Amino acid sequence: MDPVILFLLLAGIGVSLFSGNADGVLTALQNGASDAVQTVLRISGAYLLWMGLLNIAEKAGLIRALSRLLSPVLSLLFPKAGGAREAIALNLAANMLGMGNAATPYGLSAMRLLSETNPRPGVATDEMCVLLVLNASCLELFPATLVGLRASFGSARPAAVVLPTFLSSLSATLVAVILCLVFTRPCRSRS
Repeated sequence: MDPVILFLLLAGIGVSLFSGNADGVLTALQNGASDAVQTVLRISGAYLLWMGLLNIAEKAGLIRALSRLLSPVLSLLFPKAGGAREAIALNLAANMLGMGNAATPYGLSAMRLLSETNPRPGVATDEMCVLLVLNASCLELFPATLVGLRASFGSARPAAVVLPTFLSSLSATLVAVILCLVFTRPCRSRS
């Protein structure tokens, strides 16, 4: 557990006990745990739906088609990725669907594959850095997890965040790609 969070928790409990509100502490802890479980159950249905659809898309060959569609961009950003391109495409596709947690295994697989071809073990390659930056900027075509969360809490318009999320993530990704191309180009010309 993070020491700061532990300190804040213990300080809050201490202040509550010192002020004579021990019942409030117990009630707050029980309500917090109950709310956490209910939130997980609310969003798990939507999350499992999108993970299942992504798995079906992968088995149906749609991810490979997306990889071929993205091939010119992936070749520009990952010129030495080789066999890692499919894992990179899967990672980016999951991120585009707003499923960051589903993207994690593909990202780890891509990093492992990129690491296997790394001539300097322990030092990140340009491709590794670009993948990390693209994951951080995270272009989202449809923020499935966020929409599912909003719907589970009874939002009148759960999908109202789709366009703003897309526009903000698109601008972040464009800036990230431009910076990657600028900062990795000198490295590519030397190798």
